[in-house]
Amino acid sequence: MDSETVVQKTLHRSSSRGGANFGWLQSRHTFSFGNYFNAERVHFGALRVLNDDQVAPGAGFPTHPHENMEIVSIPLSGALEHKDTTGTDGVIRTGDVQIMSAGTGIAHSEYNHSDEEPVKFLQIWVIPEKMDISPRYDQKAFRSDDRKNRFQLLVSPAASEDTLWINQNAYFSMADLESGTTLDYKMNDASNGLYLFLISGKLKIGDEQLAERDGLGLIGRSEYHLEAESPATVLAIEVPVDGF
Repeated sequence: MDSETVVQKTLHRSSSRGGANFGWLQSRHTFSFGNYFNAERVHFGALRVLNDDQVAPGAGFPTHPHENMEIVSIPLSGALEHKDTTGTDGVIRTGDVQIMSAGTGIAHSEYNHSDEEPVKFLQIWVIPEKMDISPRYDQKAFRSDDRKNRFQLLVSPAASEDTLWINQNAYFSMADLESGTTLDYKMNDASNGLYLFLISGKLKIGDEQLAERDGLGLIGRSEYHLEAESPATVLAIEVPVDGF
């Protein structure tokens, strides 16, 4: 690993995130969103939004518009109903990943599919590479066994049957690590930055220790070394950083 390279680090502790509680929705915001604004936390490169949402049974977001944004949703527990103006009408469940290119304009609604249990999911926005493309929607189920002690690629800029396509030079990967496991993340593009969001557990990256829902942005190396200090699930978001 290029250990001599100086790394730019941006650490976001879980407790430092913004938030909103509307009763039916509890949300924590890593970056400025809605009524939460922090001039030092507007984005990490092309990564614009990382919301940690919990929606009450039977509740949800009524139809609302978006444009020129790549929107990725990852259920962590429960299921989410989705309808949009492309004609999509479906459900994403734990283990699925959803992506929507808002492009020239799209309107959608999202509701908890259950009347009994809350749904928890990550809502992530990435600034697109090309503006004003035709709106589109896609989703895919991923096997959890394929990310045990290794990174499973979920989203990439290359069209593939194995991943979801994103309109940006960005990559989303997830790993479920056993305690004591070490793992290297190798950058797909060395000019990109890497944002690690720890969904659960404890993780060490270099001299930084992350706890549940902490985030760490890294710029400067082509490879990063991770060590699980407990069973851990981590989401790796690799995005362009130059020009943002």
